[in-house]
Amino acid sequence: MHRLASLVCWLAASAALAQPYPSKPVRIMVGASPGGGTDIIARMLGDKFADSLKQPFIVENRPGASNTIAADVTAKAPPDGHTLLVATNTGQAIAPHLIKLGFDPLKDVQPVGLIVIVPNVLVVGPQVPAASVAQLVALAKKQPLRYASSGIGSTQHIAGEAFAKATGTNLVHVPYKGSSQAHIDLLGGQVEMMFDTSSSSMGQVKAGKLRPLAVTTPRRSAELPQVPTLAESGVTGADITTWYGLFTTGGTPRPVVERLHAELAKALALADVKARLVGLGGEPGAMSVTEFTAMNRAEFERYGRLIREAGIKID
Repeated sequence: MHRLASLVCWLAASAALAQPYPSKPVRIMVGASPGGGTDIIARMLGDKFADSLKQPFIVENRPGASNTIAADVTAKAPPDGHTLLVATNTGQAIAPHLIKLGFDPLKDVQPVGLIVIVPNVLVVGPQVPAASVAQLVALAKKQPLRYASSGIGSTQHIAGEAFAKATGTNLVHVPYKGSSQAHIDLLGGQVEMMFDTSSSSMGQVKAGKLRPLAVTTPRRSAELPQVPTLAESGVTGADITTWYGLFTTGGTPRPVVERLHAELAKALALADVKARLVGLGGEPGAMSVTEFTAMNRAEFERYGRLIREAGIKID
């Protein structure tokens, strides 16, 4: 029986390899709403892949469940590389420790390559009278402040919890289905602050609508050189960054995975893509499939420890 199953898998893989890749339109699943950082990056890569591979690459937004709905669709798709996933550590490394999934994020979703690492930026809305982290902490100690995130279990959520613990403040978490929706309430004053990804918030920051108080990286962002790090602002233990990666369905033949990785590397080397990612505050990725697979597993284990130690649970 085992030999028969192996033969069936081998025949399926052989059939997939016998056809040129891609042989039909490719879906790119995104676990967040349109307009956010993941969506921006997925559409940019989709355009480049379509130009290079001569097939449509269609972005499908499936927000909710801490970015895991899109991953679930990817995990359960045919393993032929025609369903891709642009995901962040929210869905791949954090959410699996907080919610019950219908798939194994380490086995059923195949890492292809690291796209970019971006800092989270602590931003406040225009109504908040704080020009520094110290002033924000002083406000939060007088009355609880509300902080937005792109969903329960997102890096924004984890960063907010870590910040509250590090500063001894009481913050109220208000989750949204994506950063773009959270920005509306930040600007309107329904929430006061957010640890947003620079890729999502940079437009609002550069337009002067959201005020950046700190970045969560060890060193300052080249795109926001005037904004101090949390450590420079006297806060340690809340250095949470966001990475974006390309994945496909687990069990996809290795030659297809390597082809996708090569196309990703080619796209990331393009001057306009590089400029766009750097403009979003990011550092473009440069990892092999094996290296990114190891990073994906290490991040899964790291956030599992952090969540257990902090006692973070979904209400």
